[in-house]
Amino acid sequence: MDNSSNVKKQNFTIPIIVMFLLFFMIAFVTNFAGSMGVIVKNQFGTSNAIAQLGTFANFIAYACMGIPAGIILRRKGYKFTSLLAVTVGFIGVGIQFLSGYAGSFAVYVTGALVAGFSMCLLNIVVNPMLNTLGGGGNRGNRLIQWGGTLNSTGGTLAPILLGYLIGGSVDAASVSDAAPAMIIAMAIFAVAFVVIMLTRIPEPHLETKEMRAAKTKDPHSPLSFRHFVLGAIAIFFYVGVEVGIPNTANLYMTTPGDNGGLAMAPDLAGWFIGAYWFLMLCGRFIGGLLGGKVSSKAMLSVTSTIAILFLLCLIFVPVTSTVHLHGADVPIKIVFATLCGLCTSVMWGAIFNLSAEGLGKYTPMASGIFMTLVCGGGILPFFQNLLADGIGFVGSYWIVIFGFAYILFYALVGCRNVNKDIPVE
Repeated sequence: MDNSSNVKKQNFTIPIIVMFLLFFMIAFVTNFAGSMGVIVKNQFGTSNAIAQLGTFANFIAYACMGIPAGIILRRKGYKFTSLLAVTVGFIGVGIQFLSGYAGSFAVYVTGALVAGFSMCLLNIVVNPMLNTLGGGGNRGNRLIQWGGTLNSTGGTLAPILLGYLIGGSVDAASVSDAAPAMIIAMAIFAVAFVVIMLTRIPEPHLETKEMRAAKTKDPHSPLSFRHFVLGAIAIFFYVGVEVGIPNTANLYMTTPGDNGGLAMAPDLAGWFIGAYWFLMLCGRFIGGLLGGKVSSKAMLSVTSTIAILFLLCLIFVPVTSTVHLHGADVPIKIVFATLCGLCTSVMWGAIFNLSAEGLGKYTPMASGIFMTLVCGGGILPFFQNLLADGIGFVGSYWIVIFGFAYILFYALVGCRNVNKDIPVE
């Protein structure tokens, strides 16, 4: 029986809504971990690089879980994988919640790692599922972009909420201050578990026991496709720059002036980081509208070029050039960092769409490999802030420019499928 044809014929509104809900949780929990760097730096007296260990642990989980998660998805299906993901997410956030009262940096990082396993599992589910339900191509990209809008909503709320909970001074901030946000996250995971349990989710790529028994060793894999390999590398850089821009900007804004920062209040800094993710929401909303008309290649080429221009402005515009926003004089540099959210907004869906195009039966395993490279979201920000410890926050953004340059290369050259002779049915 052709499962893919059934997916195109049936109405899967409820499964799509469930996937959108999970997209929300991915960004909320991930951005929450990123924004916690400000608290961790204060409470535990860490360097900028060490303050990113929570984010590092959150994303390094992808490197550990990406391939196994792809196997789980192929053998157990979307519903089982979704339920496992929200359960693990509840536990991970719960551990971080307890770390605030234990006053332990190690417990906090452990919780971030466990939550990262959940985020990896969720990404494994939602991206191929939305691409499949959309029918692939531009329609699949459009559905991923709409899901990305909900993803950006969660990403926008996390830093704003955390900044509000910290208040106007970072000096007394501790992990326990973020307890209300963690309780909200656990509640959403609990609700998602119930909704998924009661929802019928299609399983177009589920591998049955009979299929495994009859399967012979395949000489090919997703790694046989050049455009997929280069796309997975593009995802490594994309997630790294997407996370590195706001995380480093947050530390830059809240660090005292004698340590190379701008000495801004955490709640004000939280609004600017929230604005970055809000612009991602706006960009994904626009991407959802244009996804059926504008190719993923065009989206990626234009946005990566504009992002490079914004970051060059961030580096070279003097810090004395300011704009009056939210009752304070804010360096225009921060505005350019915030505007990058418009550029990064559509990149995930576009890269995934270009990389998965033409993979057919290799899509589930490709998704697992794809998620492994999401670890860039922890590795690049760590090295960016290691560089910031040495040459300053502004200079560290050259790493981000390099990442966008590779993404531009992928959009212009690397995304072409040169392996169409490989059977994918």
